[in-house]
Amino acid sequence: MKAFTSLTTTAAALTDNDRLMANVDTDMIIPKQFLKTTEREGLSQGLFFELKTKADGTPDPDFVLNRPAFQSAGILIAGENFGCGSSREHAPWALLDQGITCVIAPSFADIFHNNCFKNGILPITLPHETCAAMAEQAGGANHRFTVDLESQTITTPDGETIGFDIDAGRKGSLLEGLDDIGQTLNAASAIETYEAGRKLSMPWLAPTKA
Repeated sequence: MKAFTSLTTTAAALTDNDRLMANVDTDMIIPKQFLKTTEREGLSQGLFFELKTKADGTPDPDFVLNRPAFQSAGILIAGENFGCGSSREHAPWALLDQGITCVIAPSFADIFHNNCFKNGILPITLPHETCAAMAEQAGGANHRFTVDLESQTITTPDGETIGFDIDAGRKGSLLEGLDDIGQTLNAASAIETYEAGRKLSMPWLAPTKA
């Protein structure tokens, strides 16, 4: 997993009628027809497919990620309960394949929130009013935001600094680029020491050769 330290990039706001979209579920993030693969590459073609594609199959030029200024956005700003619905891990995979490594919203569905940390995406929870103000700035002439995980701050285009909270353990894992497997391998020496001691103290539990 790639480490997340700081990020300076374009922010795209997911809105509907100038309001942040709430209750964006994982089927909206990546519809079921794109779940036939276990590969993590190429999933961006399905990201927000029904939002970014017109009925005739052509790209909708009004969808934010189809607009030239936001096609390389690394931050997504959304409304409440982002990532609700099914537990599909393809949702964060699709965001990563698009290049989005930070999602800012007033609240997240629990499983999606956990899956973000497992895949190197930083989910930031901020009050709705703050998210709405940031979305308005993202739609202005300057769309560049900076997210610094070490200092737990977001710097907006107008120079405002906004702090955010994050669990210390999850912060450390993101900074070091450690997913669940990486965290386990990081403790390999302690695990080997424990296993060696257990073989001596409880030899009857040690596997025997056939």
